Amino acid sequence: MAKTILITGSSSGIGLDAARGLKARGWRVFATCRQEKDCETLRAEGFDSFTLDYADEDSVAAAFEETLSRTGGTLDALYNNGAFACPGAVEDLPRGALRAIFETNLFGYHDLTRRVIPVMRAQGHGRIINCSSVLGLVGLQWRGAYVSTKFAMEGLSDVLRIEMRGTGIHVVLIEPGPVTSRIRENAIPHFEKWIDWENSARAPEYAALRGRLYESRGPDRFELPASAVTAKLIHALESPRPKARYYVTTPTYLMGIARRILPTRALDWLIAKG
Repeated sequence: MAKTILITGSSSGIGLDAARGLKARGWRVFATCRQEKDCETLRAEGFDSFTLDYADEDSVAAAFEETLSRTGGTLDALYNNGAFACPGAVEDLPRGALRAIFETNLFGYHDLTRRVIPVMRAQGHGRIINCSSVLGLVGLQWRGAYVSTKFAMEGLSDVLRIEMRGTGIHVVLIEPGPVTSRIRENAIPHFEKWIDWENSARAPEYAALRGRLYESRGPDRFELPASAVTAKLIHALESPRPKARYYVTTPTYLMGIARRILPTRALDWLIAKG
């Protein structure tokens, strides 16, 4: 029987490439999306696809039950991938903005993971793969909301990995850096909803941020295609002894090293220099 995996955030970018890559390797992929129209597109490609909105507990529960109904109650792997960004200075982030981004980027991951663990315990094996970021290793200005969710995910995943020792369940973090995706475009509605930049003490500085946010300037330096993440995901899923973390892109490797060896003041200077 084909191995089964539930993937979130499959409408584009990292999630879509992962779904296609694993399907090509013989996995049965449950490719979920937040919007039904994206699920329709995936079903046309031959995927099992239905909606899953991390911010909606009922949606998470329904998608999980739908997955089990199609597998007969088992699941080999979960790839928590869906997330969004809300750019802005930390001092300009209202409470509601942090609440909204944590609901999707962390609480939804946690909710779905807790539902999957009993299934994997019962079958004696499983892989839980969480898509983090280089911004789960180091902070970067204007990205405080996103960074805070990824730092929290790193800690929660580390503890869960330790607690799952001996159960047959492996917990793995994927750490992408600049990867081709729609995260910039998808961040625009959140910026417009939550950030009152015109009345900010940093209003003049927002000109550069808004330029980067609204204008497509081609690939970033060191940017890799989403397939680079899929390659690491495949290793995390199929290796007998997966690593705890898989770095993707040169900046992720560099920042991983810098975080370990540089004093905080030096690391702050390096990041501020860009």
